[in-house]
Amino acid sequence: MAVGTGAAFWAVSLLFVVTPGADWAYAIAAGLRHRTVLPAVGGMLAGHLAATAVVAAGVAALVTRSPLVMATLTVVGSVYLVWLGIGTLARPAAPEADRQQAAGSWMRQTARGAGVSGLNPKVFLLFLALLPQFTDSAAAWPVAVQITVLGLVHVVNCAVVYTGVGAGARLVLRARPAAARTVARVSGAAMVGIATFLLVEQLVA
Repeated sequence: MAVGTGAAFWAVSLLFVVTPGADWAYAIAAGLRHRTVLPAVGGMLAGHLAATAVVAAGVAALVTRSPLVMATLTVVGSVYLVWLGIGTLARPAAPEADRQQAAGSWMRQTARGAGVSGLNPKVFLLFLALLPQFTDSAAAWPVAVQITVLGLVHVVNCAVVYTGVGAGARLVLRARPAAARTVARVSGAAMVGIATFLLVEQLVA
């Protein structure tokens, strides 16, 4: 794989990652609610790795040709985002809340993060449309390997940006509990709004 191709993909991937969406909303909520954002971010990275593996395996092409599978994926992902968003709206996090954090909640944070990214059909479709464009069938590496490497580049971008977003929200809002609750509510509303958009888009289609 040419270095220039990898650099071009890195730039495109970074533009995608720095665009606020459901991942950002969850990273902010996790930053305000928990001692560390690492479990939540780790879960989101696992979701992106799963999308990479699906595309590399060629399963994505089969899924996108099945309207029923795509519709089901969209509905399940949207309902999950609505559930998370409503929970955030009902119980807006504040920095003080981390003192009451349950010791066994890391797995729940990781699972929720994986659900946010792994059940997001936009992530899946972006990978399907984006990753193959930066591969070369004539290269020494098999296409599946090229896609895997590009997916790992994307995951690194996600790790840096989402960790920064979550930790930044916690640091900036640590001494501002009222502002923290407002930001948490906005994050929850964003999850619900994104999910609603996906559902409406599916119905229109």
